Amino acid sequence: MRDSATTPADDGFVPLRVRQVVRETADAVSLVFDQPAAPEFRYLSGQFITLSVWIGGTEHRRCYSMSSAPALDEHLQITVKRDRDGVVSNWLNTSVSVGDELHAAPPQGRFVMSSHARELVAFAGGSGITPVYSLVRSALETTDRNARLLYANRNRDSVIFAQNLTELQERHAGRFAVHHHIDDQDGILTTAQVESFAPVSSDAEFYICGPGPFMDTVEKALLSAGVSAERLHLERFTVGQSASQSDGTVTEAVTIELNRRTVTLPYRAGNTLLQTARLGGLKAPSSCETGSCGTCMAQVVEGSARMLNNDALDEDEVAEGWVVTCQALPTSRTVTVVYE
Repeated sequence: MRDSATTPADDGFVPLRVRQVVRETADAVSLVFDQPAAPEFRYLSGQFITLSVWIGGTEHRRCYSMSSAPALDEHLQITVKRDRDGVVSNWLNTSVSVGDELHAAPPQGRFVMSSHARELVAFAGGSGITPVYSLVRSALETTDRNARLLYANRNRDSVIFAQNLTELQERHAGRFAVHHHIDDQDGILTTAQVESFAPVSSDAEFYICGPGPFMDTVEKALLSAGVSAERLHLERFTVGQSASQSDGTVTEAVTIELNRRTVTLPYRAGNTLLQTARLGGLKAPSSCETGSCGTCMAQVVEGSARMLNNDALDEDEVAEGWVVTCQALPTSRTVTVVYE
């Protein structure tokens, strides 16, 4: 393995040894790790770990959902689909071998199975199958819940876990149904197809993971059909792009309080609050940097900020001024942010 030799310092990352590399498709690979003994690496189906890898002298952090199920698999597994322009996903697909060590932060995430005994209805697009596969297996093997899955891919060759899903359906006939939506045969998934697959009259919990447009289509269809937001669970792998402030406000300065230290910094347009803290020499907490884990949360006590993506904080926390700083852009002339 080339690169990834530098260990993150004082950041909660630990080395994980690769015990198996499984080629799932031409552009997706599963990495199986020796299960760490540390109790903080116990996880729930649907959660993710954050990897820190060094490529070409630069550290990159990326979140990858576990495709393993904690009650069923002895070892922790992630599955990574190659992205055309993805530095880390390409590197993981081509450069990692058995015996290599990758550094990871403990599992996090709220995309987990609810305590209700409702049917689990899942929609996955592309690599969005990774946490969904873990959830479906856990539901079928450890509970008496029924499950349904609509899995969308560009073509047949892109279907991850194709054989595994077939075997799962055969083993749980009558409890589990999977429908493959293939774009080059069926066209792009439509609202009508979502509604046809998942009649909202049934008492179910809905789980959605995949590319942004796919998730937007499914979420809109379910909400329009009358599914309550409380029964929708979403996991986004991508975040939105920064947009300019519509009212013309120009942020001039950001004040950050962290570990009994207060720093006021001139603001550089386009930087998140987390990036601003780093520019000020502060070691602000962070992990996933996609707005999913909440590690970097802080409270805006003066001024305002908006988040590009938020899958970590609930409505009450946002109303109290909490933000995930990795996704927060200031929207007032001055902003004051306090970390816990």
